[in-house]
Formats: sequence, C-alpha cells, structure tokens
Amino acid sequence: MTISLSALDLVVAEPNGTAAESLDATSRTVLRLDELGYRRIWFAEHHGTELSASVVPAVLMAHFAALTSRIRVGSGGVLAPNHAPLAIAEQFATLAALHPDRIDMGIGRGPGTFDQSIVRALRRGAEPTTDAEYAEDVTAILHYLSGEGDVRLMAGWQPDMGGARPWLLASSPASAELAARLGLPIALAHHIRPDRSAATAERYRELFTPSRWAERPYVMAAVETVVADTDEEAARLARPTDVARAKQTSAALLSPEDAALYEIPEEMRGIVEAIGAAQARGSVETVRRRFAEIVEQTGADELMLYASVYDADARIRCYELAAKAVA
Repeated sequence: MTISLSALDLVVAEPNGTAAESLDATSRTVLRLDELGYRRIWFAEHHGTELSASVVPAVLMAHFAALTSRIRVGSGGVLAPNHAPLAIAEQFATLAALHPDRIDMGIGRGPGTFDQSIVRALRRGAEPTTDAEYAEDVTAILHYLSGEGDVRLMAGWQPDMGGARPWLLASSPASAELAARLGLPIALAHHIRPDRSAATAERYRELFTPSRWAERPYVMAAVETVVADTDEEAARLARPTDVARAKQTSAALLSPEDAALYEIPEEMRGIVEAIGAAQARGSVETVRRRFAEIVEQTGADELMLYASVYDADARIRCYELAAKAVA
C-alpha cells in the first residue's frame, strides 16, 4: 500500500534517565524521520509524568524545525483549556513566520495530566472546560490566526503566507462534529480509543463543511506502531506499553526485560489485549497488513505512527521498518 506516514513523539523518558538524554534521543529520531521522508512530526503536551518529557510543544517545534529542512512540525496537541486562545495563536503565528509552510497546530482538549494540582496551576484555578467553552476557545484561536480577531497577532502578520495549519484532535463523534463544523482536518486518536475511530471518522465526513483551512475532509489516524524483524520480537518490544496501560499510571516505561516479569491483572487483560490488537504490531509484513486494515476501517488519508518503545535505537528502527511497510 502507499500512504503518507507521520510520527507522534512523546519524548519518552527511561527510568533514571535525564530530560537532556530524552531530548537527545528525540533529536536523533527526528533527524532520521526527516531523512526517511516522513511527512510530519508532532509533539504532545504532557505535564507531571515520568513517562514523557514533552511539556511545551511550541518550544520543541521551534527547535526541531530549525534542525530539519523538510519535515513539517506540529503539536499533537496543544491543549486549548490550558492556555488563553490569543497566547496559542501568537505562538503558532510566530512559528509559521519563522518556518513558512512547515507548521501544524493540532489542538486538543485533555488536561495533559492526572494531577489536579497541576491542572489548577495551569488553568489558574479555573474549572474544567465545558464542551461549549472548548468550542469557543478553538473558534477564537482560528479567528486570531485568520486575521479576523480584534487583536493583531504580530507586526506584519500575513495569515495566508505560509501560516500554521490547524487540526483538531478527535477521539469521539463529538470532537468530529466540531472539526466538521469548523472545516478542519482531524487527527484520530486510534492509539488511545480504537473502538471509536470508525464512527468518529464517519461522523466527521457526514458533517464536513469546507473552509479556508480545508476544502475537503482529511483524516489522519494516530496508530501505536511497533515493527521488528519478527512478530515475536515486536510483541516483546510492545510489552512495556501493555504493562503501562494495565497499571494505568504515568510512570516511566519498564525495559522489555522487566516488563516480561510483570503479570497483567486478569481484570485488565482483556482491555489491554483489545487495544493492542487494534494497533500495528509485528513484522514488516504484519504491519503492512495492519496499516491496510486500519485505513479501510477509518478511511484515513494519512497515518501518524507512535512508536511506543523503550529504547531510542529500537524506536528509530521501528520507524525505518514502518517506512518499508508502505514502500
């Protein structure tokens, strides 16, 4: 099959490692993705977790856009409830001015943390965002970026000159309806809620309205992807993610060796196995088949791969083999 591949990077942290080491591993990964021809690399917004050192997507985007020459860089996503809409628009307008035609602005809703004290600090004591408030925030960001807001983003800002391209992260039909109404491309969170992907994509296409941001529906599916020389080796590499999912914590990934010693509780086994089976894990041939199945289920125009693997070299190897799966 032939389909564009992109990547989602969480700046995965290893136990007892430093933030500098995690970021260095991501640097090596991004440079290799650029060489391999991946279409885009996105960075998540996570707070207060031992798993990820990806805290401020805009900072990572600025750094990696300067290090690379071709690949698009974006947020997967910047979490609208944590920031003022104008602040988000200013950040991404600045990035787009620095790197024309290479900036994606994936917008999401989650808090990015399970720690309520962090939520309160980020939101300055504000209550959780309602559906209506979230829609208002996303709309405000788009108005600012399009030059329709009541505030000029920056001196000389020209929204149609290589500006940031907005996307909406979607894990439910409700998110799909908002993206369709605003005429935005969507990124399906298949790696988190694969059971909702097909219905979300279908609802989005049913309601899509063309806009300045997209003339037609465009779906990118985020897929947890672990590729190795054999199905058995891929299962070994994926085991730490299964254990993390079973524990329902934000602790750092265990090594494959340590994860192999952990017995997943019976009450979590079915959930973990179902989510894992819905992803793309295995040899190149197995993953090629899984990619085709996911595209058929969701109608995805593009796949965004999340290589949830403990070791940085193994992650890079996953992306290399995944590229072979669609060659």
